[in-house]
Amino acid sequence: MVRLLINGAYHEVAVEQDTPLLWVLRDVLGMTGTKFGCGVAQCGACTVHVDGTPVRSCQMAVGDVGALPVVTIEGIGATPAGAKVQKAWMDLQVAQCGYCQSGQIMSAAALLAQTPTPSDADIDAALAGNICRCGTYVRVREGVKHAASLA
Repeated sequence: MVRLLINGAYHEVAVEQDTPLLWVLRDVLGMTGTKFGCGVAQCGACTVHVDGTPVRSCQMAVGDVGALPVVTIEGIGATPAGAKVQKAWMDLQVAQCGYCQSGQIMSAAALLAQTPTPSDADIDAALAGNICRCGTYVRVREGVKHAASLA
């Protein structure tokens, strides 16, 4: 049994220690907001926060998470930065197809938690690992700027 703290709640799951966190979230716990994209930590669709740091859950084993808190897209709205990012995404209708957006939102929320008024270069660097097939990069940057401006 592995015990995980996810979005403020403890979950005990019967999985091997080397099981990717992504599969535990999606297949065991039914938290399908975190997406499977590439499976090799290159696209960012599976981004979650582990102890406040954005990580690719497709390549992080649950055994490596340990007692560290995990926040997924389902819980990011409960954080100050996450709430601002989600509001900005809705205000500006950032998403097109939306598949990559949970990862984009998680990366953006981590950026704003560390850098409340990011420059374009900060935004580009923080979201460089998030791929969007629809090409919403300009809208994502505007969404981050709008989120940073919210009180």
